Amino acid sequence: MLNIKRLSGTQIIAAGFFAIILTGGILLFLPVSNKAGASFIDTLFTAVSATCVTGLVTTDTYGTYTAFGHFIILLLIQTGGLGFISIAAVFTIGMGKKIGIRERMLMSESISLPETSGIVRLMRFIIFVTLTTELIGAVLLSICFIPEFGVADGIFKGVFHSVSAFCNAGLDLMGEKEPFSSFTGFNTFNLRCVIINLTLSILVIIGGLGFWVWEDLYCFRRRKRLRLHSKLVLIISAVLTVVGAVMFLAFEYGNPGTLGNLNLAEKIMASLSQSIFARTAGFNTVDLSSMKQETTILECLLMFIGASPGSTGGGIKTTVFAVMLLTVFSVVRGSDEVFVFGRRISKRLRLRAVAIFSMSLTVVLTGVTVICTFQGAAFEKILFEVISAFGTTGLTMGITTSMPVPAKIMLMILMYFGRVGVLTAGYAIARRQHLTQDIISYPHEDILI
Repeated sequence: MLNIKRLSGTQIIAAGFFAIILTGGILLFLPVSNKAGASFIDTLFTAVSATCVTGLVTTDTYGTYTAFGHFIILLLIQTGGLGFISIAAVFTIGMGKKIGIRERMLMSESISLPETSGIVRLMRFIIFVTLTTELIGAVLLSICFIPEFGVADGIFKGVFHSVSAFCNAGLDLMGEKEPFSSFTGFNTFNLRCVIINLTLSILVIIGGLGFWVWEDLYCFRRRKRLRLHSKLVLIISAVLTVVGAVMFLAFEYGNPGTLGNLNLAEKIMASLSQSIFARTAGFNTVDLSSMKQETTILECLLMFIGASPGSTGGGIKTTVFAVMLLTVFSVVRGSDEVFVFGRRISKRLRLRAVAIFSMSLTVVLTGVTVICTFQGAAFEKILFEVISAFGTTGLTMGITTSMPVPAKIMLMILMYFGRVGVLTAGYAIARRQHLTQDIISYPHEDILI
């Protein structure tokens, strides 16, 4: 029998996500949830996509599932976005039970915090910000949806898409308008569409910044300074958003399949939204299958980088990207140390960044190779789909629905690794041991590079 107390924190997190996914897949397969008779592999795929806050689907979410099924998907998104450890902690705190040291360590590990000090207070703050932000987003979206879908359906769509956007999930219920359309019908430059695009974009940005950045910004008036982590996250996020939008606009400006038929204001709005959504949200306001190859490469890069540590998004994370860039610049300058904003980045952190980048690239290339074996689509479309799954983005070029079962299973594995994290998954599989090499110093010898 499995002894939970003997499992490491990473093993509990990895096993917990797996258990939630399996439970969600079974619930969605039941007739009370599944009105279209979708196969178990498709309902399991949806459960993986929702729990890993990705957004890729093999069936139309609106047309396949009942209202109860939509509610289950909503719960999976919220659980996946905040992490089941965080939600369990909320119930424990709400019941007035004491949080022990082991529980505090699990809570810290689940949201990528380096320390347990003040974790209970931070968890309360996270839940408050999450619910408040999602409520405001739901109200704004509901106001826009009610005239078209009615009061009950409009409010539910508002709540669903607010949670989906904040958790960077990208799952939508817009199949009622046109199957798999996402938000392609909301790129007109009018008040309603502007509110929808801005609300979704702001929710995605807030969710993607990370819990630690929220707390840092909240305490800025008292501390009068930001942590190095927050500075890097805010700068890299802003640069990626602006550069991504400008490049998307430049590449697709005259493409009739994407931006070509829109006016200038609509082109700018669509480009900005797509730059934001590509960072792990999964919504789209233009037809991505009609993108040019250079734009596809741009979107792949944005998806691979993803959101920030401790956030609801995936990818290798903005801070890993920043540390990799800073390390390259230092090596080019001939320095063995990395400095930024008057602070030194430790060698241990740089090695972790290199490990995450290398492992992530290996996982992506493995996924591409496996899917190419079973799927006869163009290479760039398979690469796009694989990076979208691993980066828990959910953007698609339209080939996921036609994939054979082995390819779907590979995408599910990629989404799982992308949400849990390659290092967390690696630690869970190969539990760290105190090796002899850790305490013995060996002679130094260089090799040629």
